Amino acid sequence: MGSFVGVLLLLAVAAALYRGDLIRYALDPKTPFQTYRPPPAPDYAQSKAWYLLPTRPEPAAPGSPAADVFFVAPTTFEGGKQWNEPIGAARADRVFRRVMAPNYAGPFVRVGRIFAPRYRQAGLYSLLTLADDAKDARRFAYGDVAAAFRYWRDHNGGDRPFIVVGVEQGGTLAARLVAEEIAPNAALRARLAGAYLIETVVPATHPALPPCAQRDQAGCLAAWVSVPASEIDRGKILLARALVWDANGELVNLNGPALCFNPILGATTDEPAPARMHEGAANATGLEWGARPAFMARQVSARCEGGVLRVSSPKSTSLQASGSWTEQRMAPGFNLFYADLENDAKARLAALTRR
Repeated sequence: MGSFVGVLLLLAVAAALYRGDLIRYALDPKTPFQTYRPPPAPDYAQSKAWYLLPTRPEPAAPGSPAADVFFVAPTTFEGGKQWNEPIGAARADRVFRRVMAPNYAGPFVRVGRIFAPRYRQAGLYSLLTLADDAKDARRFAYGDVAAAFRYWRDHNGGDRPFIVVGVEQGGTLAARLVAEEIAPNAALRARLAGAYLIETVVPATHPALPPCAQRDQAGCLAAWVSVPASEIDRGKILLARALVWDANGELVNLNGPALCFNPILGATTDEPAPARMHEGAANATGLEWGARPAFMARQVSARCEGGVLRVSSPKSTSLQASGSWTEQRMAPGFNLFYADLENDAKARLAALTRR
């Protein structure tokens, strides 16, 4: 009996130690991407190809916000048998509407009409490995995002000012979108209030757009990836494993420094931002779409250091990571800089209008 209990205890310890590896293995599609048959492509002329779309996308209704916001959603697809998520998968859609939209698209609702395309996103596993198949899945996802942006540009964009927002995987895809679709196009650059690449590693050398240096600057790039201030080595590990797009549209390891925008200061700088300047975090998970959450100001301080944004521990327990192993590797169900981003976007749109 004693030996049986010992074996069970040993198995329990092993499961705890190797839990992450076991989950990664379960999420691995185990099919070479070259032989993988992806799900059908979305048709962006159909409303079902969009998570969020204005009721009257063209022309803009009287009294509607002055800008458009092209929002590239973060990961909601865990993976498993598929490298890329089928459009309209019920669980992933539910996570988007309950968690991602209110927390990450929400700060821009009072700035612009939200256009958020569904896309055949790469599963969570593809973000946890550097394997070539995973890179292929992420390149494949970009094709949908680029197609959605071109559809918005040609059918809904008109000559309106616009903002690009991408979060985590969506931020990486938006980074390539900025470099390939917006930066080379003078007409689009002239209408861009700003591009926000949230929790996204972007090379600081030769950025596609000027980094945002102050709040009254339009047409600039705000990119950052955050780590808890208490975890000293986490930032170095994160940057060492980060993949970024090269000039040929290939995902390669970051070689050099990363951009670091401080949302509290509204600038790409290594100056510290004390908590007294923090305008407000929010946990908007579960709120009805468009509802304004309660802001929690002075919750965190932040400072860019070594290419990452070091953020102090929030005072409120509702702003601390929780959930399953996979949920903790997706964008969290709160936004530490909700009010800061809302005000930042309003200021950049105002600067563009003046210009």
